[in-house]
Amino acid sequence: MKIFASHQIKDLDNYTIENEPISSTELMERASQKITQEIIKLWNVSHPIILFAGPGNNGGDALCVGRLLHEEGYSVTCYLFNPKDKLSPDCQINKERLESLDITHFEVVGSQFAPPKLTEEDVVIDGLFGSGLNKPLAGGFAAVVRLINASKAKVVSIDTPSGLMGEDNSFNQSQHIVKADYTFCFQFPRLSFLFAENQEFLGKWKVLPIGLHPTVIEETHSPYQIIETDNLKGKIKKRNPFVHKGNMGHALLIAGSEGMAGAAVLAAKSCLKSGVGLLTVHTPICNLPIIQVAVPEAMAQKDIHESCFAYPVDTEKYQVVGVGPGLGNAIETDQALFEQIVQADKPLVVDADALNFIGRDKEVLSHLPKGSILTPHPKELERIVGTCTNSYMRMMQAADLAKKTETYIILKGAFSTIITPDGKFFFNPTGNAGMATGGSGDVLTGIVVALLAQEYSSFDAALLGTYVHGLAGDLAEKELGEMGMTAMDIINHLPYAWKEVSNI
Repeated sequence: MKIFASHQIKDLDNYTIENEPISSTELMERASQKITQEIIKLWNVSHPIILFAGPGNNGGDALCVGRLLHEEGYSVTCYLFNPKDKLSPDCQINKERLESLDITHFEVVGSQFAPPKLTEEDVVIDGLFGSGLNKPLAGGFAAVVRLINASKAKVVSIDTPSGLMGEDNSFNQSQHIVKADYTFCFQFPRLSFLFAENQEFLGKWKVLPIGLHPTVIEETHSPYQIIETDNLKGKIKKRNPFVHKGNMGHALLIAGSEGMAGAAVLAAKSCLKSGVGLLTVHTPICNLPIIQVAVPEAMAQKDIHESCFAYPVDTEKYQVVGVGPGLGNAIETDQALFEQIVQADKPLVVDADALNFIGRDKEVLSHLPKGSILTPHPKELERIVGTCTNSYMRMMQAADLAKKTETYIILKGAFSTIITPDGKFFFNPTGNAGMATGGSGDVLTGIVVALLAQEYSSFDAALLGTYVHGLAGDLAEKELGEMGMTAMDIINHLPYAWKEVSNI
């Protein structure tokens, strides 16, 4: 599913209006019917409806929803804010339609506003401004937002919570953004919906299809996409009946230090559960017996050091090298990592302490092999690119890093983002809060390493690996719930996730 910038949405609407064909008012009616249906599912007619509508098309949507709810028997009170005495044509039409009905209260607000008392029984419909907003709310509109947020009423935002911008909210004022309980957007989510710091404004959000013309959706470019099953079709390679382990890739995993053998175990197990033919785990002497017992399917290769990674590995016989889980930050490890990266002649999967090392010694960035995959969580990324004030800025900095180094970045979190060297962003829809547990990132590293070893492209390895990692988490959550999940539960559900994706 493409995610379009706010300035593109109007073009999509206009194309649909001209080529369906359908009038703009009829398209608004269609969208408002969808919103109305959702509200009816949530609340019965005993809940009063309080509309706050702005002067643009977002306000027109709200007025249309108010009329439809009145026709369903709801008590509707409407405040239409029009301080400049200028409404959009569709807002004007829906104003006249609503005014002609005997609703509970209808008021056009110019300069003076006597705010209503909002109770916990009320349902507020926020239709002040949509995602086209390009500056923070101020003055009277900001005061209305504060009124809504201070109330105990349930809040439904149309298109986007008023005050929230569609993409970059770096210079926004959070106290002037509506905090919705439900957000219903049309056809596509807005980019800002996918960022963690905006969740407090969105509540539960849902995309409602309104029949925008498929041709314009197909032909309009966007660098942003949410991964769907169509993106995965045909990506899983079919195995030749005569294949043997030597044909399925040999991966090297450099992981573990004293007290951190678990990271190596988790990455190794997930690698083996993701189709790799052979796996060697390079680990300090102290972890050797742990690896051999916990992961008998893997070969264990000891480092020269008792407790940490201290000497670079000859990688000639391996297809890919994964490095980082549980390595720690010993001086010897930093030196070994520098040499390992500088001499690398094949893609690396770089995670955890290897990323932290890069943050301390950015010189090695220029030595990363093209097509390598970096898997940072936000703080690990910021140690490399610098402090970021929000998710949008962090994502843009990651894109610059991917471009400069010609690597792929999996920026981990809710809606983990695969960022390509050519500036494309793929947001992963799988996964859940139960995966917020130690070792989940190590599991992802092992999956991606396995795919690269099997000669999947860097893009396919990042895309498939991230999706399946989240899907395995979802399958674990379905069986076990979020509270009791561990990283090992994700690993144990990988075979079922791979089977599901293979059948797409």
